[in-house]
Amino acid sequence: MTAKAHDSAVKHVSGSAQYVDDAIDTDCKHIAIGGSTIAYGKIVSMDLAGVRNSEGVIDVITVEDIPGHVDIGPVFNGDPLLTSEQIEFHGQAVFAVMAETQAQARRAVKQAKVDYSQDKPVLELADAIKKQFYVRPPHQMKRGEAAQELGNSVHRLAGRVTVGGQEHFYLEGQVAAASVDEDGGIHLLSSNQNPTEAQKLVAEVLNISMKDVLLETRRLGGGFGGKETQANACCCFAALFALRNRCKTVCRLSRRDDMVMTGKRHEFINEYDVAFDSDGFINAIHYKLAGNCGSSPDLSDAIVDRAMFHCDNAYHYPNVLIDGLRCKTHTVSNTAFRGFGGPQGMLAAEAAIDEVAFALHKDPLDVRKQNFYSEGQLTPYHQAITDFTVPRMVEELEASSDYRSRRAAIRAFNKASPILKKGISLTPVKFGISFTATHLNQAGALLHLYTDGTLHLNHGGIEMGQGLFMKVAQVVSNELGLPVSSMKISATRTDKVPNTSATAASSGSDLNGMAALVAARKIKQRLLDHIVESTGCESAAVSFNSTGVEISGAPVMSWAELANSAWMARVSLSVTGFYKTPEIYYDRENAKGRPFLYYANGAAVSEVIIDTLTGESKILRTDIIHDVGSSINPAIDIGQIEGGFIQGVGWLTTEELKWNAEGRLLSDGPATYKIPAIGDAPHEFNVQLLADCPNPAPTVMRSKAVGEPPLMLALSVWCAIRDAVAAAGDYQYFPPLNAPATAEEILRCVREVSKTG
Repeated sequence: MTAKAHDSAVKHVSGSAQYVDDAIDTDCKHIAIGGSTIAYGKIVSMDLAGVRNSEGVIDVITVEDIPGHVDIGPVFNGDPLLTSEQIEFHGQAVFAVMAETQAQARRAVKQAKVDYSQDKPVLELADAIKKQFYVRPPHQMKRGEAAQELGNSVHRLAGRVTVGGQEHFYLEGQVAAASVDEDGGIHLLSSNQNPTEAQKLVAEVLNISMKDVLLETRRLGGGFGGKETQANACCCFAALFALRNRCKTVCRLSRRDDMVMTGKRHEFINEYDVAFDSDGFINAIHYKLAGNCGSSPDLSDAIVDRAMFHCDNAYHYPNVLIDGLRCKTHTVSNTAFRGFGGPQGMLAAEAAIDEVAFALHKDPLDVRKQNFYSEGQLTPYHQAITDFTVPRMVEELEASSDYRSRRAAIRAFNKASPILKKGISLTPVKFGISFTATHLNQAGALLHLYTDGTLHLNHGGIEMGQGLFMKVAQVVSNELGLPVSSMKISATRTDKVPNTSATAASSGSDLNGMAALVAARKIKQRLLDHIVESTGCESAAVSFNSTGVEISGAPVMSWAELANSAWMARVSLSVTGFYKTPEIYYDRENAKGRPFLYYANGAAVSEVIIDTLTGESKILRTDIIHDVGSSINPAIDIGQIEGGFIQGVGWLTTEELKWNAEGRLLSDGPATYKIPAIGDAPHEFNVQLLADCPNPAPTVMRSKAVGEPPLMLALSVWCAIRDAVAAAGDYQYFPPLNAPATAEEILRCVREVSKTG
C-alpha cells in the first residue's frame, strides 16, 4: 500500500476541522460540575441555595434528580454519576449546574456550601498493598515450578520499582453537547472513544431506550484511552440537562477539572524475584505487580491482567509465577491509557534483565538475547509464540546503530567525564494484539455506492488523530479499485453502525478495516454478478480499477455507468460488513488461553546524557525498527511510532503526578505537569519499518497494529538513564531508579550511587 496524507490533514492545519466545540451555538446552555473538597468521608449537609441564586443559573441537579441508573461503571459498579453521601476521592461529582454561559456555571459552582464528615483516606499504593485494600480480587498466572526453582538457583536477586501514572493530556478535553429531537430523543455530539457504551449509559441514566439516544463522533482531539470510559459522565450530564430543560446543552470540563475529575494511567509497584545461571539465563521468576486502581474498578481488572500478560515482554521464563493486585486508594479512579497496563508490566521485565546483567558484569543486550523466546515456546498464560520477529530486528538494529562501538565509546567518555555521564540501552517490545475480553473483538461497517460512482463509507471506529479513517478508506479502495478521492468518510454514529466496541487495544484498523473489507467484497460481488448477467462474459475476465470496469483488459464502463446500470437492474448498492477476530479466548479461571491473535514487535536503542549535579537528562539519539507487517499506510505508521515513543518518553521522564496529604491533585495543569516538548525529543531520531514481513495472521492486508506498541520502545530511554546513573558510581552499584526518571529522581539515585560506589 502507499503512503497517503491523513484524511483531515489540511483541515487540521487550516483550522477547519470540526470538533464538538465548533458545533456549539449561542443557544447552548453550559454545565459545570461541583466536586468534593475531601478525599474520603461522608456528606453531612449540602446547601445549594447560593448556586441556584447565582447569576445566569437555569437548573441545578443532585443525585435525587437522576431518573434512572446512578452508577455508570463500565464493567463493575463503583462510579456514581453523582453522590449525596459517600465520598471516595477529592473532586468526586456531588452536584451539577447549568447556566447561560460557561463562566456563570463555573462561578455558580463555587457558591455551594457542603459539610463533610472526614475519614482518613488511603492515598499511597504501598499502604493499599499492606492493607490488602482491593477494588477487585487478585489474579495469578503460573507455568512450571517457580517457587521451587528460585530456591535451587545458582544466582538469585530481588528488586522493586515504582512506576508512576500519567495524565492523558489530550488537546481537546472532555466535552459533550446534547439536544432533544422532535420525538423527545437525545442527540449527542461527544469526544468519545466508545459511542455505544455512552449511548447505553445515557439511556440507563435517563431511563429511556437506546433507540432514543443517538451519539455522534466525527473526530477527537486526542484520546489515548482517556475517553474510553471517562467521556461517559459528560454525555450523561449533557443529556440530563437537555431533557429536563428541552434545550441545547454542553458539558465541557476545564483543563483543571478534567485533570482532577478523570482517571490516569495506573501507578504500579512491581516486585520481582529472579533465579539465573552464570550465563545470564533466567530459569525462574516471581513477579508481584500491584496497580493503583484508584477509588473504583473501572477497567482495572483488564488493565492489571494486561500488565501480567506483558511482564515477560520478549523473554521466555521456564518457570514463572505472576501475582496481579488491583489496589484501591481514595484517588480518582484510574483508567485506560495507551498500552493498557502493558507498559508497566514490560518495565518490570526490563528492570529485572538489567539487574541480572549488572550482577554478572555482562552487556544487558547479551542477557536479553540469551532469554528471547524461541518459536513455539509458551508464555506464562500458555499461548504459543509464533512469528517472533524480535531477534531479527534486534540483530538488524544492533548493526545499523553501531551499538557495540558506541557502548565502548560511552564507557570511555564516562571515564573521562566527571560531571556528565552517558548511557545506552537496546530494548525489545512484544505486545499482544486483541481485546482480552473476547466479546469486544467485533466490528461493523456500512457502504453505500451511489449512481454517480461515488461511495459513502462508515464504520464503528473512532478517528482520534491516528489516521484510522484513511487506513480503512485505503482498504476499501484497494479492494474495489475505486480511488479514495471518490469516497466520503462520515462521522461515527450509533444509528449507522450499532453495538460497536471502543476504538482501543490497538485494534481499530484490524477490526474496522476487516469489517469494511467484508462490505467491499459484498458490493464487489454484486457488481460482478450484474456484469456477468448483463454481458454474458466470464467472471474471470472482469476487473475493476480507478476508472471503472474492464472485460478482458478492455474498458467497458466507468464507475458512474456501472453503478447506474446496477441500480437500473435493481441491484442493491448498500451493504454492511461484520468481522469478529478468530481463534482467541482466555480461560481466566485457569489463567490459560490465546488472548491475542498475534504480537506486534519492535526494538529501540537510545543514548542519553545526564548531568550528575542537576539530574537533567537529554536523549542524544534513538534508533527504532518496528514490525507493522505489510503497512497499509507507511506515513501514518511512522507517525504513530514517533508519537507513541515520545509519549512513552514523557511517561518515563517528565510527567509526574503529585497529590498532597489530603488527596488533592497538585499537578493539575500545564504549569505543574510537564508533557514532552520538542526539546525532549531525541537530537537524532531514526525510524524504520521492518521490511518484507507480512503478518501471517489473518489481518487486514496482512498488516499489524501500530497504536500502542511503539510507546513501550521508550523503555530504552529509561534503561539508558539507569545505565548513565550507574556510571556516576563507576559501575560499582546499580541504582534503584523509579519512573518517571525526573531530574529529582535521577539526582537522588546519583547521590545514592555515589555514596555506595
